[in-house]
Amino acid sequence: MSGNRTYTMIKPTAMRKGYMAAIMNKIAEGGFKIVAAKMTKLSKAEAEEFYAIHRGRPFFEDLTTFMSSGPIMAMVVEKENAVEAYRNYIGATNPADAAEGTIRKLYGTNIGENAVHGSDSDENAAIEIRFFFSDRELVG
Repeated sequence: MSGNRTYTMIKPTAMRKGYMAAIMNKIAEGGFKIVAAKMTKLSKAEAEEFYAIHRGRPFFEDLTTFMSSGPIMAMVVEKENAVEAYRNYIGATNPADAAEGTIRKLYGTNIGENAVHGSDSDENAAIEIRFFFSDRELVG
C-alpha cells in the first residue's frame, strides 16, 4: 500500500540561489501539504550517513561534499500516493531531461545539483523522515 507522506529537501545550490520560497510555493501548488519543515545544515558525516546507500559509487564523495556545503530545507509533504506523486512532480534527476514546469526543470542546475531530493520508495521515505524529524515535529 502506498503511503501518504514523503521526504524532500531543497538542496544547497537552490538555497544559495534564493529559490526556497518559490520551490515551497510550487510544492503547495502541486497539492502537497507541508507537514514538517526546518532549515538545517548537514555535516559531512551526516551527509555520508544519509546517502550511505550510494557509498562506493563514483559520485559519492562529490555528492556528500555538495550536500554538506550549505543549508538545506528539510520537509515532509503529504498527499495521496505521496512518493510516486512527488517524484513525478519534481521531474527527472537530470534537469536537462525533466519535463517543462517541474521543480527540477525550473530550479535545477545539473544532475548533481538538481534543486530537490525526493524519496524513491515508501520505505525510504519513512527512513529519511526519521533521519530529520521526531514525532513531535510532524504536524497534521
